[in-house]
Amino acid sequence: MEKGIYPYFRQIISKQGTEVEMDGHKVLMFGSNAYTGLTGDERVIEAGVKALRQYGSGCAGSRFLNGTLDIHVQLEKELAAFVGKDEALCFSTGFTVNSGVIPQLLTRNDFIICDDRDHASIVDGRRLSFAKALHYKHNDMKDLERCLRRCPRTCVKLIVVDGVFSMEGDLAKLPEIVELKHRYPGTAIMVDEAHGLGVFGRQGRGVCDHFNLTDEVDLIMGTFSKSLASIGGFIAADKILINFLRHNARTYIFSASDTPAATASALEALHIIQNEPERITALWDVTNYALRRFRDAGFEIGETESPIIPLYVRDVEKTFVVTKRAFDEGVFINSVIPPACAPQDTLIRFSLMSTHTHEQVDRAVEALTRVFKEEGIIK
Repeated sequence: MEKGIYPYFRQIISKQGTEVEMDGHKVLMFGSNAYTGLTGDERVIEAGVKALRQYGSGCAGSRFLNGTLDIHVQLEKELAAFVGKDEALCFSTGFTVNSGVIPQLLTRNDFIICDDRDHASIVDGRRLSFAKALHYKHNDMKDLERCLRRCPRTCVKLIVVDGVFSMEGDLAKLPEIVELKHRYPGTAIMVDEAHGLGVFGRQGRGVCDHFNLTDEVDLIMGTFSKSLASIGGFIAADKILINFLRHNARTYIFSASDTPAATASALEALHIIQNEPERITALWDVTNYALRRFRDAGFEIGETESPIIPLYVRDVEKTFVVTKRAFDEGVFINSVIPPACAPQDTLIRFSLMSTHTHEQVDRAVEALTRVFKEEGIIK
């Protein structure tokens, strides 16, 4: 803060789009999770406005009591069908899905096993669970098997993993995880599709669909705050498990229900994603273009396979400096430092929307190349 390079809580005074207004001028937005580019879509906005007028600004209670609307139920039914599960349950935020569902799934005699780069909401869900916790090195299947071997055959073993890792942009090795599930009886899988929905699979159904492994995954979690242009989250699974969670997940029972406007906006965004496949095609076109540009410019971008492109800096203060200098050049990007990554892996998170253009990517890459070279990060 004293050096003037503090990179957080920057104020935006416009809609989230490929350009946003800040400090009286426009900057390119490459720090958003709005992969489908729907946050400013008039159809999504109008759906929210219509729900606001019909149902009011909030439900003034939990889903358990007075807070269930017909559009909540409709969204749950459509989400379950979309991700290929019996039923779904909507929560007020994506964070409260993981932090509320995971603790209810296991007993003291069971084990929860996580990738060591899982999202913070998974980490908190694990901490709240009475189950014994194990974690394996990132995407290291030998280390995952080591964890499974430590667990008694008679206990439940739940593997919880991000489908797309939110900082590095790489995918979970889901085919190998499913193979291990079959080799170790009593193993179940939960996949966090926060950054997979709207990006991977048929019509954006996610990483589970991308690998054609939906039936092998026991629980699928997702959020509305990325591709679905709203706020909230959901868990999808078989009917019995969802009914159990409906009556036991504390972050569901004891939280006010998602607002009518947020629910209707997510529902409309879901319809648009399914009806406009060209949106995902455009996302992958601009993603592949940006990946080529960064590689050709000499950036270290790791093993990303998604619209999340990590630009490794490997120095905390330089990460802040680069973020500030990029903003001064008209490019909004995000700093990633511990605990969101290992101390030696600090990076800039550059993320894309389907509405970005090649010309906008060119402007950003040229500005970032200049800054990274001047800071001695790339040659």
